[in-house]
Amino acid sequence: MTITNNRPLVRPATTADAGPLIGVLAEAFHEGPVADWLIPDPDERRTVYHRYFTDAFHHGLAHGQVHTTSDQTAVAIWYPRLEPTPTDVHERLGTLERIAGAYAPKFVLLEATFDALQPDEPHHYLAYLAVDPTRQNRGIGAALLAEHHRRLDDLGLPAYLEASNMRNRRLYLRLGYTAGPTIVLPTEGPVIWRMWRGAPTSTGSRTSFPHTRPRRRSL
Repeated sequence: MTITNNRPLVRPATTADAGPLIGVLAEAFHEGPVADWLIPDPDERRTVYHRYFTDAFHHGLAHGQVHTTSDQTAVAIWYPRLEPTPTDVHERLGTLERIAGAYAPKFVLLEATFDALQPDEPHHYLAYLAVDPTRQNRGIGAALLAEHHRRLDDLGLPAYLEASNMRNRRLYLRLGYTAGPTIVLPTEGPVIWRMWRGAPTSTGSRTSFPHTRPRRRSL
């Protein structure tokens, strides 16, 4: 599908896109309150993030839906969550220890917190949206999400995500999301905004943020 108004072509990503899109993910998430909390040293963060987002990109291709633009300057990784999806906690712990080394405990805490607070209602989960930092603020991220949002509306499904800063929160509010209860990460961690784009209703409104019962997750 071609997006007009000089917006890019949006298409499914493939393994051939790995190099550029892993770079986009690592660079787009390199700065910010979550990044500072996870790995204070920016040089070490760059090394670990490249490994982390290599894993995230290939996991998205294998288990979710990954979209990119014709110029490979943006990427979105979605996961259908049509029923509760258990995580192999021990396998994930081993993966994060290989990826993050001494920083693994905070990565484990971050992922476990997000996983425990996933809504039970069937939805699609936007795990990552990244735009090349040199191309941000041009509507590329919104364009990348537009087609998937339309598909979700046709299916009558909501979308869910976590916004890690106020700028991203404002973007998602403009795209029809509403803010739910926040997450405050421990050990002086940042605030995370849980966001929900409800399914369309017969009255023209959208379903409200669902009640979430935290799921227990033990190692």
